[in-house]
Amino acid sequence: MRYDVKLAESFRLSKITAEFLNAIEAMSDVKRAVGVFGSARTKPGDKYYDTAETIGRLLAENGFAVITGGGPGLMEAANKGAFEAGGVSVGLNINLPFEQHINAFVNVSVDFQYFFVRKVMFVKQADAMIVMPGGMGTFDELFEILTLVQTRKKKNFKIVLVGSDFWSGMLQWLRTTVTDDGMISPEDIDLFQVMDEPEEIIEYIKGGRP
Repeated sequence: MRYDVKLAESFRLSKITAEFLNAIEAMSDVKRAVGVFGSARTKPGDKYYDTAETIGRLLAENGFAVITGGGPGLMEAANKGAFEAGGVSVGLNINLPFEQHINAFVNVSVDFQYFFVRKVMFVKQADAMIVMPGGMGTFDELFEILTLVQTRKKKNFKIVLVGSDFWSGMLQWLRTTVTDDGMISPEDIDLFQVMDEPEEIIEYIKGGRP
């Protein structure tokens, strides 16, 4: 039987469309939301786990929904804080052959096959983004959102990097090599804030700082 490329691609497009529609319907009531990214590998008891849990709790107590990737680690921590505070705790779960599974602290859950559909829903629903320490996935999400803000495709959008020690090397590289070589403008560094204290982060998200 001959493989029909057009038919296969049409079927793929229909799956992508269905995934978008399902996610939009599932999240239609999620308002005033903040996305929280971070490592899936961080364990309870780690200082960043505790910080993410506190951030999730404070966001919920201040009327924000919390959106994470729905997995373990720092995603779980932020969801746990929001969930136990009685808030809206959203998990956008990507189906992977390893590492990822939906955590137990989610009350709005959406499953995805396609990374790019999941990313669109993060940006579509969130009014701000909090980026905890993480690996390749966290970096991917951070720089994609920074690109949208830099190119003004996403406006009035706050980005907070949590953990000055963790991000210091990247910041030094951006401020020197990347800026000095003319790859970005000096003002691009101002597209995000670096903070450590959960209370300070929440005040910034609420609009307490420019």
